[in-house]
Order: sequence, then C-alpha cells, then structure tokens
Amino acid sequence: MDRPHAFGSSAPFSLGVEEELFLVDPVTGVQIGASRAVLDRLGPVVGQVERELHACQVELITEVCATADEAVSGLRALRAAVTATGAGLLGAGMHPAAPEGAAEITDKERYEHIRHLLADAVADPTGGLHVHVGMPDAETAIKAFNSLRRRLPLLQALGANSPFRHGRDTGLASAREVTMRGWPRSGVPRAMRDFEDFCTTTALLCRAADVEDYTWFWWKLRPHPRLGTVEIRALDAQTSLGDLAGLVALTHCLARHAATAPAEPDPVPELLDEAAFRAARFGVHAELPGVDGHRRPVAALLEEVLAEVRPQARELGCEDELDSVRRLLEHGGGAGRQRAAHAIGGLGALLRDAVARTSGRTA
Repeated sequence: MDRPHAFGSSAPFSLGVEEELFLVDPVTGVQIGASRAVLDRLGPVVGQVERELHACQVELITEVCATADEAVSGLRALRAAVTATGAGLLGAGMHPAAPEGAAEITDKERYEHIRHLLADAVADPTGGLHVHVGMPDAETAIKAFNSLRRRLPLLQALGANSPFRHGRDTGLASAREVTMRGWPRSGVPRAMRDFEDFCTTTALLCRAADVEDYTWFWWKLRPHPRLGTVEIRALDAQTSLGDLAGLVALTHCLARHAATAPAEPDPVPELLDEAAFRAARFGVHAELPGVDGHRRPVAALLEEVLAEVRPQARELGCEDELDSVRRLLEHGGGAGRQRAAHAIGGLGALLRDAVARTSGRTA
C-alpha cells in the first residue's frame, strides 16, 4: 500500500538541526519563562525560532543545509538573534539549578494536551539536540533507521551534557536521559520490516495513546515521513557550538553510512536499554555493551566508528568537524565541562560559564 511521505523531496542526505535551549537571565543564568516576550522582540532570522513545551525554552531550527558547518553557522546566527532580544541562552540537557516544577507550560493547545496526557512527567523541561538527515526514499529511511538504533548509546555518551539537576550533581552524565524515561513513547522502538510496518505500528500506537500522529512519539530515533528525514533525537542540547559541530558531523556521517552499509546484527532491546543507561550514567567514560553483551570503552568505539565513516565524511564535506569530536573525550564532554566549572565556583560559576559558552563569548 502506498503511503504519503516527503522522502526524496530534498537533496539526498541533506541536513537540518534543531536545538532546545533554556532562556535565562544573561548575567546570573537563572531560568526565566520569557519565550513569548523573546519572540515578540525577535528580528528577522534565517531559519526559525519557536516556543517550546515550557515557557523557559525556545527551539532553534536551521534551514535545510548541505553540511555540518552550514548547520552550525545557522545555529550561531539564531543564538545571536535570540540574545539580541536581551535574554540569555543556556545549552544543556537540563537547567542545572532550576527548582523542580518551576517551569510553566506554554499556552498552546498542543502543549496543554501534552500536560494533560503526561501530568507530572513533564514537570521539568529537558533540552535536546535533534538532527534530521534527508532520505531519498522510504525504503532507505527504514534501512537507516534500523541501522542507527545500535549507534544511539555511543551518541548519547558523547553528547551527555546534564550532570546537574535541581541544583545538585546527580552523579549522572545525562540527567535528561533519566528524566525522559518518565515519558511514554520515549525509548528506542524496535527495528521495522519496511515502511508499511512503520505506518501500521504508528497507527496502532496512536490509537492506543489517544494522539494524532507519530509526532507525539518522543522516541530517540524515528523516521519522519512528513519532513522526509530520519530524525536522531538522543543527544542532550549542547553548550559549545564546537562540541555541537562534532556531534552533528558524526551523526550525519552515521546516517549516511547506515543508508547503504550491509545490515549488521540487531541488538536486543534489553541491551540497547542497558547501553543507554550506561551512557547516561558515565558519559564519555562509559563502557558500552555490544550485541554480545561485552562492554567496551567509548574511546575505543569512537575510533572504530570514525574510521568506518571516513568515506562519508569526505563525501559530506565534514572531515574537520568529524575529527573534532575527539575533543569531547579530552574534557569529559559537556558533563565534564559543567563539573569543572562547578568545582571552581559552585552553581553560580557553572551557570555563568554555561551562558558565556552558549552565547559564544567563551569557546
């Protein structure tokens, strides 16, 4: 049965990036519920700035891009446009210091319905980095989706950037991952046989969950027929645009590789879940289980992946950005940076550093 979709409507393996950032006082980094005021004062932008589920966040959305460098340049300009309104921005998986339940829900019908469906599960806002890769057809989209599932724990470990929540160190590298586990339809779905299987499965789940369509699924990875992409949603929002560039390049290359590479053994769901938690717990220092259950360090897995996707990096014009992802290991990723700033001057220093890095005042 033919299903409507937008696969093939843009250049194959084009790129789009979305980031959910916290609005904060530009001096202190304290969370503020100012999304409506920010959009009212926002000047013309290339791309989009949208209100998010919580009034203390905005989502920055690039145009369709060809390369990671182009996408990051677009996000840099969008960040500058938001800060020009007078608000500060903080990029992280969770605001490090905001009290539990302090964020207001944005006054939009969709968001009110999410609060009705999820109740206290959405008490605390989370910040994600979402990478869209355009797919030439539905068959390729499902192939890439299936293959990318096993790469999500590595991406989560590298992108872990939320060790603090409610003003204290959680001991996790990504408190966002643990928070999101309280949401329904937020894990990693099973591999799909084909596009028809995806359509049938999502229709069944929509009926069960009393939601309109698959955009109400907060899966870490999903085909996005409406946009013609595969969307990778597993990463925490990033503070540094340098860190973001490396992660976007790696994700772009992995998606391009997954679309054409021979199929590999599919991890059982229990292993993927264990690997995801270990990525959230230990970040770049994690040891992640493979399909045989044996654990290997993130550093070793990353080197293998970098070698594997080198041809795709040359094709996509992102070799420099891809190589920069190794720097995440050097400073402990976003979680390591937050802890280093906190060690110097507590939460105040952490917040000031995060605001400076998000605005580009600090590299």
